[in-house]
Amino acid sequence: MQIISGKEIAEKIIQTELIPRVDKLKKQNITPKLVVILIGEHPASASYVRQKEKFAKQAGIESEVRQFDETISEEEILSEIEKINEDSKIHGIIVQLPVPKHISVQKILRAIAPAKDVDGFTPENVGKLFLGEETLQSCTPKGIIRMIEESGEELTGKRVVVVGRSNIVGKPVAALCLNKNATVTVCHSKTKNLKKHLKTAEIVIVAVGRPEFIRGEDLPAGAVVIDVGIHRKEDGKLCGDVHFDSAKEVVSKISPVPGGVGPMTVVSLIENTVIAAESMNNKQ
Repeated sequence: MQIISGKEIAEKIIQTELIPRVDKLKKQNITPKLVVILIGEHPASASYVRQKEKFAKQAGIESEVRQFDETISEEEILSEIEKINEDSKIHGIIVQLPVPKHISVQKILRAIAPAKDVDGFTPENVGKLFLGEETLQSCTPKGIIRMIEESGEELTGKRVVVVGRSNIVGKPVAALCLNKNATVTVCHSKTKNLKKHLKTAEIVIVAVGRPEFIRGEDLPAGAVVIDVGIHRKEDGKLCGDVHFDSAKEVVSKISPVPGGVGPMTVVSLIENTVIAAESMNNKQ
């Protein structure tokens, strides 16, 4: 049984791919810059932001966090995004979710310039992803595809079951798998006989948001499993959407939690920022 270490793959991407690309841009007096907008106090969000800053520093790009009190108005945030859109020295913008209830996520995402949407969440970039066109791809799905390929798996012709249909992971990762010529089944909370679908899979991607929801007995022997979930149990330990101990006895390859999809999401964000900087440079 092989552990697919997102942490190790992310480190490899930074060292062998991103640092050389950033160095090339710096020789042209361009330093890729990412701005993270953080609203309110969320321990999980703050942790993600710290990891983003760490990876950005390793890759040699600039990273700035603009933190605002959760009482900030929607108009003020939209105004801040507009300023960042117009700043040619900033190449990537993300608004760390979740945001306070009085702020519309849809309005925020639609306000970000698609060329700087390094999270890959704007309707324009999501549409291009589904059409198979070149674009800034959603970070977690992009990282998942890279993990599968780095583990030695070929997606062409493979039977993939995605559990979860969120706009952030489930739907876009299904589209990316289709773009790689896989045969894809998307399951969700209304799916009847989930186990029957799972048993047909060669690759299982679980993004259901429920701790240890999928167990070893649900999975086919020899499957490749990517676990997107991350949860803190009562004993303080982290777990995913898959019950790791029972699954590892059945599957051929599995991503761990932590150290799996998380680092791949962050490195994909950094890579998207580099792509955005390269693209803006080519258009000048």
